[in-house]
Amino acid sequence: MSTLLDKIKLPETLKELSTKQLEQLAAEIRHKIIEVTARTGGHVASSLGAVELTLALHASFDSPRDKIVWDVGHQAYAHKILTGRLESFSTLRQAGGISGFPNAQESPHDQFTVGHASTSIAQALGLVKARELANEKHAVVAVIGDGSLSGGLAYEAINNVNGLKSNVIVILNDNDMSISRNVGSIANYLTQVTTSNAYVELRNRIEKLVKRIPRVGVSMFEAARKLKDRTKHIVVSFKVDVIFEELGFKYFGPIDGHNIPLIISTLHHAKDVPGPVLIHVLTKKGKGYPPAEHDPTRFHGTGPYEIESGKPLNGNGKTTYTQAFGQALTELARADERIVAVTAAMLDGTGLDDFAQAFPERFIDVGIAEEHAVTMAGAMAKGGSRPVVAIYSTFLQRAFDEIAHDVCLQNLPVTFAIDRGGIVGEDGATHNGLFDLAYLRCLPNIVVMAPGDDSELKKMLAFAVQHPGPVALRYPRGAAARLERKSSPEITLGKGEVVFGDPRAAVRIVALGSMVSPAIAAAKQLGNCAVINARFVKPLDRELILQAARDCGLLVTIEEGGLEGGFGSAVLELLDQERVSVKTLRLGLPTAFIEHGQRDEVLAKYGLTGEGIFRKIKENL
Repeated sequence: MSTLLDKIKLPETLKELSTKQLEQLAAEIRHKIIEVTARTGGHVASSLGAVELTLALHASFDSPRDKIVWDVGHQAYAHKILTGRLESFSTLRQAGGISGFPNAQESPHDQFTVGHASTSIAQALGLVKARELANEKHAVVAVIGDGSLSGGLAYEAINNVNGLKSNVIVILNDNDMSISRNVGSIANYLTQVTTSNAYVELRNRIEKLVKRIPRVGVSMFEAARKLKDRTKHIVVSFKVDVIFEELGFKYFGPIDGHNIPLIISTLHHAKDVPGPVLIHVLTKKGKGYPPAEHDPTRFHGTGPYEIESGKPLNGNGKTTYTQAFGQALTELARADERIVAVTAAMLDGTGLDDFAQAFPERFIDVGIAEEHAVTMAGAMAKGGSRPVVAIYSTFLQRAFDEIAHDVCLQNLPVTFAIDRGGIVGEDGATHNGLFDLAYLRCLPNIVVMAPGDDSELKKMLAFAVQHPGPVALRYPRGAAARLERKSSPEITLGKGEVVFGDPRAAVRIVALGSMVSPAIAAAKQLGNCAVINARFVKPLDRELILQAARDCGLLVTIEEGGLEGGFGSAVLELLDQERVSVKTLRLGLPTAFIEHGQRDEVLAKYGLTGEGIFRKIKENL
């Protein structure tokens, strides 16, 4: 069945469409997003909430000449559909298909490859400065979610807005959520604004004006020009704008982010205003799809699901490392009142929901502010607490200086629970956690370790919260492994274990964390091969590794991380220090921004499965 989405040339013809046609197009885009993500999974709620806003942006500006900068990018599915990727949208987040985030290599309409929060205003200001130097006239628009306003980088950029003479438009997409429910002063302020009597009265007056626009027979672009004159006084004179005006913005809003005529009209206002403009739009996460509206947190990032009910598909029922961590921390906290959990807008994603319910006074969500989370945790440790900071590997990168200066330099007992270490799968380059081993093991005082299965994770966590200095506990995404062994020794600082084969075997594999299980699978095929579960990256089990290296024919290291500066590098450094000569093979991931695809597919591509490890070792024997 032919649809309007299939017939028109996008995004060029949007200016020619009537209100009714744009509303029809919004419905068709929503249907397409739901249809595809039900099969591929993805960031459903955020993208559904931004459909009308995206249509209005592309109807009002000439992308890519005009620069539309998306913050995070998990709200950009409609943008992808409108900018030449309709036919390929079915390949979303699949190996060889289009990315789930804006990708500058994928389309000129994507100004930046982006998947982390709070970057858009700084990037927009950079584009404005470049525009001034080149004496060009195009528009620059940043689209930032209210959750991203909890990130420090956004405020650093806003601090540089005041005094700017050139036009730049910042659209605050306010849906009262980041991944979890928003926290902090700005979130509270925005809630007060949007629930005030003044806002309700304003909204009712504007809705009456918008209803006068013809639904057919006139383009939305022309109707917006007429509406512009009628709404200008109302929008500009609504004084809930003190904070943003003091920061240097001309404030418009708050306006209904699902009202296409009103958004377009407001964008036309903003084009004519010299200097920075902030447009505050209100949207609803999951708009138009009841399951996502009712549970926007689960539909922030979801796997495949049943369209009618919204129920997830393909669940294997196995315990994930994230769940094992959350359960273990909650159990430990019952016995130790010093334990405090800290996260950065990732309550559910890091498995802390049960902890937060059991110990609300000992749970802290700082919003998208990893630097603050780490520094505050260090100070809490100084005051006698035992903070556990749970953050994804890719997001912890933003707090490297705070880990070094505010925790390691002070040698404070902070535990870093680093989720999604390694390949995350469909979210791809912006979310893979490949660099944590390298950037952590170079720091003094910190202990770095990785569990081989869920039971070992629990033991390591118990060890970490009692250790007198900083500890990083790193584990992957997905179902936890379960190593086949009679017993697992307790965790002792810097001690690994032989988990498979004859310790005198010709081939010794020293595997870390998630790679222990596939290493055992490879060893079973190889024969005459032993597997060491390293457990620790820092400090290494020097005695066990040196003994293995001195009397074997091939020493293999395996890690689910970047090879440069990682675990294998640490082993080579040890061998060099002790002047031990042995044939070595390092297996891991290239130091690259690795593409998206299902986690198992990506690991297989880079040889990090039992079969892949077996083949690579055979080639080197």
